[in-house]
Amino acid sequence: MIIDEHQTAGPSMSDVEVELCRLPDVVAVRIVEDSAGRPVEVHVLAHTGKHAKQVVRDVQSVALASFGIDIDRRIVSVVQLSPDDDDIASALAPTAVARPRIMAIDSHVSGPRMTVRVSLRLEDDEATGYAEGSVGAATRPRLVAAATIDALEQVAGMQGVDVEAAETVRAGVDDIAIVTLVSVSPPYELRLCGSAIIRQHPDDAVVRAVLDAVNRRMPFLAPERGSA
Repeated sequence: MIIDEHQTAGPSMSDVEVELCRLPDVVAVRIVEDSAGRPVEVHVLAHTGKHAKQVVRDVQSVALASFGIDIDRRIVSVVQLSPDDDDIASALAPTAVARPRIMAIDSHVSGPRMTVRVSLRLEDDEATGYAEGSVGAATRPRLVAAATIDALEQVAGMQGVDVEAAETVRAGVDDIAIVTLVSVSPPYELRLCGSAIIRQHPDDAVVRAVLDAVNRRMPFLAPERGSA
């Protein structure tokens, strides 16, 4: 079984950020998502060439026309920079959109054992993570989460993160994948949690839950990449 990201998920917020950065006078964009992948905060760095309200309207128009995303103007914040601030903005802009994307998920069953493979792409790099375990249905979410962590270690240089638990639960009218992770860097222990609504397949939601848990903490979990 192979799950294509274009069939299982909506537009990547990384792609939206890149497109918004093409707007005249916009220097950098950072979009904060909720657990369902919807934008809840849009932070924009822009020059002073346009009024902030016009920058917000441009952001709304591009997001709707290019990706079908209707952004509420109330979640868009605009910081306008003087020319002296440009060097700072250009230094911040490249790291604003670097997030892993799901390329494929598949599994192979051999007797009582199952192997799960998760492929992720980060900028120009792509890697496939593996996890093997029991074919039991209850263990599958954990295997998918472990394969995702393996892929992140390769493609993003993430270190010291293990899967504590992964499962799917019912919340209201939705089924949700929940993953808890633990990152140990003696003497410190960081506990992470991510979630994602199951839209079409549980495996895809489990991978997105792992990414939800680690994306905004990647500079700390992958220090070498964060300092590059």
